[in-house]
Amino acid sequence: MDNNFGFFYENTFEFAVFCCHFLWEIPIFATLKKMVLGLGFWVLVLPKTYNPRPKKTKKMTLSQILTPSIEKAVQALFDIAIDKVEFQTTRKEFEGDITMVIFPLLKVIKSNPVELGNKIGNYLVENVSEVSKFNVVSGFLNIVISDEYYLNFFNEIRGNEKFGFVTPSADDKAVMVEYSSPNTNKPLHLGHVRNNLLGYSVAEIIKASGKKVYKTQIINDRGIHICKSMLAWQKFGNGETPASTGLKGDKLVGNYYVAFDKEYKVEIAQLIAQGKTEDEAKKQAPIIIEAQEMLLKWEAGDEEVISLWKTMNQWVYDGFETTYKNLGVDFDQYYYESNTYLLGKDVVQIGLEKGVFEKDPDGSVWIDLTDEGLDRKIVLRSDGTAVYMTQDIGTAIQRVKDFPDVGGMVYTVGNEQDYHFKVLFLILKKLGFDWSKNLFHLSYGMVDLPSGKMKSREGTVVDADDLMQEMTDTAQKISEDLGKLDGFSAEEKAKLFKTIGLGALKYYILKVDPKKRILFDPEESVDFAGNTGPFIQYTYARIQSIIRKANFDFSTNPKIESLHEKEKELLKQIELFPEVIQNAAQNHSPALIANYTYDLVREYNSFYQTVSILGEEDLDKKIFRVQLSKKVAETIASAFQLMGIEVPERM
Repeated sequence: MDNNFGFFYENTFEFAVFCCHFLWEIPIFATLKKMVLGLGFWVLVLPKTYNPRPKKTKKMTLSQILTPSIEKAVQALFDIAIDKVEFQTTRKEFEGDITMVIFPLLKVIKSNPVELGNKIGNYLVENVSEVSKFNVVSGFLNIVISDEYYLNFFNEIRGNEKFGFVTPSADDKAVMVEYSSPNTNKPLHLGHVRNNLLGYSVAEIIKASGKKVYKTQIINDRGIHICKSMLAWQKFGNGETPASTGLKGDKLVGNYYVAFDKEYKVEIAQLIAQGKTEDEAKKQAPIIIEAQEMLLKWEAGDEEVISLWKTMNQWVYDGFETTYKNLGVDFDQYYYESNTYLLGKDVVQIGLEKGVFEKDPDGSVWIDLTDEGLDRKIVLRSDGTAVYMTQDIGTAIQRVKDFPDVGGMVYTVGNEQDYHFKVLFLILKKLGFDWSKNLFHLSYGMVDLPSGKMKSREGTVVDADDLMQEMTDTAQKISEDLGKLDGFSAEEKAKLFKTIGLGALKYYILKVDPKKRILFDPEESVDFAGNTGPFIQYTYARIQSIIRKANFDFSTNPKIESLHEKEKELLKQIELFPEVIQNAAQNHSPALIANYTYDLVREYNSFYQTVSILGEEDLDKKIFRVQLSKKVAETIASAFQLMGIEVPERM
């Protein structure tokens, strides 16, 4: 084994492919290979790979161009028809722009992988104008694409500021994305921040991929937890309001949720001291009994309780809107549990008639999902009242009634609800709703802080507004320490600090795969080096400075016949952007967009440090490099737009 070959196989994925070649005839290994190279391929290695047939990209990609040519080559050379070609990005240590994986062909062509690669490579050089040369490293054909191909590509996209974005088709079904969905008994906190950023970004990515999107949330505005805040305000509030205290309404109401819990604990302790067990004390504490009585009055439509409920909820809604505006997220449609909690009860009757549900002797209604690897799930209590599952069934159906063009939904909800959504989607499928196959639970992990887990009842949560302000303050401190603010007015500085601080927060959260838990470190997120939002924003601002200094007509078409290696690498990275959007949409993962952008910025900084731009004496090269820089900046701005992050013109 030569040194190149040995070094090449230090890559785990490629080594797996190599092993699968020898184990091809064993069914279980063949299946595993298909799984890795198929469904999981993009998730595992993007943006280091190519998708052979990406969805809805107007311009043909290299893989699309080369696939039919390779199929023809195999037919011409070996008289064998193939219908699939596997590609990946060429490793940095080898010459090439895209690599064909030879091993799968060895199942149908009895040949040495190097010999097979050379035969196909020679055919491509002779018959495909885009291919200039090639090299073979064991079972991998590294294909070198001509500079002309990349120059033509650049000329095609140069004036398109929305390169990579697909216009929705009138025939396509829309997607509804649900996120935020808070309770009206407390302000939004760090966990809500991740939820909102994920949901908003996924909605924008799906929209960019060519789908119409509706953004929605369902607000939990009813129940015992809401009554707890209301009762505490009645007992301890002395009539104070957001206007009289200067507090945002959601913070004021949240304070009384905490006040209720404190009083509840005092009463529990007193009852335990009187000889009650802890369970007895929790049930018999006067304040919890009063809250339960208030809930019954709400359900009965008591005018005084309903009036207080509307007043305090409005305080919270006003506070939420301020937070949403500052965070940069929005919604097209609001749903409220007070309007939806009775939905689904009629569907239960239909399900009983269809045999989907079954009624127990006590009158409760269940669905038996044990054959599906789940359990029995109640959908209606014996007293005829609904459970959360019933409500979610009804709400999903209602949304399709409200928006008939909706053909799928994305629920942005924490991973503690994974089981709930498995059951919900399966019930809707069994009820016969065709759109149920297009339901997706955007499950995400918790956000932790160095100080530990947050608890709303104890008032130890990290408030979303406070967090955003802290991020802005941190950005200000670091920026002032760097001393690069000459010429900025006070207003410009304030805007810049907010842009950097919120950009740092959003990028830090979105760059992580949604399913992973996050340990959030504000200081680390605002670092101006490494895989951070400010580092990418700084690169964007640097390019804007180059453009301002260049000061020429960007419609000029420079005469370029060959590319510098760094120019070509940049164009290769830009070309990936449409595929990244499509795959981020399919995988519901803003992390793919974030990490693609970081790779693009790293590539640009390498270009910036290697070649002269404004100092280039050849005018055509100078114009081209500034234009190329501008296209990089546009791509950064587009990618950050999908994550809800602003980019500054100066830093």
